[in-house]
Amino acid sequence: MKISVMTDVLEANDRIAAVNREIFDKHGNLVINLMSSPGAGKTTLLERTAEALRGKLRLGVIAGDIETTIDSERLERCRLPVVQLTTGSPCHLDANMIASALTHLDLSQIDILIIENVGNLVCPAEFKVGEDYKVVMLSVPEGDDKPLKYPLMFQESALLLINKMDLLKYTNFNLEEARRNAAKVNPDIEIMEMCCTAGQGIEPWVSWLVERYQRKIGNRLSA
Repeated sequence: MKISVMTDVLEANDRIAAVNREIFDKHGNLVINLMSSPGAGKTTLLERTAEALRGKLRLGVIAGDIETTIDSERLERCRLPVVQLTTGSPCHLDANMIASALTHLDLSQIDILIIENVGNLVCPAEFKVGEDYKVVMLSVPEGDDKPLKYPLMFQESALLLINKMDLLKYTNFNLEEARRNAAKVNPDIEIMEMCCTAGQGIEPWVSWLVERYQRKIGNRLSA
């Protein structure tokens, strides 16, 4: 007898993700599943996003790591509602983990919820968590070949953020090659360039979030 264990795991996960999505839709939350390799700059991006959205839209975060609460402590200093998930060993967040985090968040007080997934360019792309969009961040030091080496991550994402543009001159990273590689695996992916530490490129990213939040709310009201 052949048992498709991974298929069963993903189907069970997808059922929970669908329930999560219903909860998010009920509260009008725009939910982003933010993925990258470790050190690409996700937490710095969230700090900058919190600054840019303050007084406009309410941001909340679920932060995932294998160990430590370092990221959530940084984000709490931005006066954000944050839940830290430490997986112990799993290299991704799944729908059940997100469901457990929701009991610690007042979703009625959040407009945009960003799930900062565990740093990994493989596993997180396979697991739906109830998000509206997946977003992948690629930092310049990682190399322009990553969309080809880890295609699923880029295939599943609506937006690619190329971060650490200030390091471009110190690496062999070919920006146009990175763009071409991403388009090869996902012709529909949008691409933005940024340097989170300097705050460059944050405005287009925030505009992208606001536009999609307004679109979701508009669709909800017209339903």
